[in-house]
Amino acid sequence: MNNETVSYKQETVAPAKALVNRDASQTRLIAGVNVPDGLLITAAIEYAQRLSEPYLFNHAMRSWLFAEAIGSTKGIAYDREVVAIGTILHDIGLTSNVSGPNRFEVNGADAALSFIKGKGLSDRRAQLIWDLVALNSTPSLALHKEPEVAVGTMGIGLDYGGFGVEALPTADVERILSAFPRLRMKQRFAETCCRFVTAKPETSHDNFLRDFGERFVPGYKTVSTVDLLMNAPFDE
Repeated sequence: MNNETVSYKQETVAPAKALVNRDASQTRLIAGVNVPDGLLITAAIEYAQRLSEPYLFNHAMRSWLFAEAIGSTKGIAYDREVVAIGTILHDIGLTSNVSGPNRFEVNGADAALSFIKGKGLSDRRAQLIWDLVALNSTPSLALHKEPEVAVGTMGIGLDYGGFGVEALPTADVERILSAFPRLRMKQRFAETCCRFVTAKPETSHDNFLRDFGERFVPGYKTVSTVDLLMNAPFDE
């Protein structure tokens, strides 16, 4: 494993105490943040770390910790296990081991659903995890969904662009950044997005990959929704 990866297993993972722990009172501290504990969350962390480059794994972990910190600060009631799993796995669609014909968020959501299948989650909770992963890059929709989807998206958005960072104490933010360093995330995330745009441009026209294509990928051309309307095969 790359030596830039935070030694999560040694520093923060407590031994699992049950096959699937649904007790929200079972918690532990990671980077000073009180988070839910349990075997399924631990498995999600290990799955994300196995799939992801170190910078992307650290982004997922910071996003989860920020989501928990925001939820606590704002006094929002939500299913903490759902937020944990969905946020930790939200970018697995950007990894080389998760593929599919759809935009990366949907491929990732489908992979997350496969990961949790048979692990004791209700259909409703599984759907919330799928929604959080699939909608995480579309806050104009996700922030108006269920609290689990909204809180997870808040944490992801804070780590991605600093959105809402002023709501958290500076010391808490610095503690999370120290535990899970950014590892040149700006450059590396941009490079990852450009690879996707180059390899599968058809999946980039209606999500934020389009912005990376227009900024960084020579010859990239988008599909205009105006053209789709004007070229519709109907007589007026």
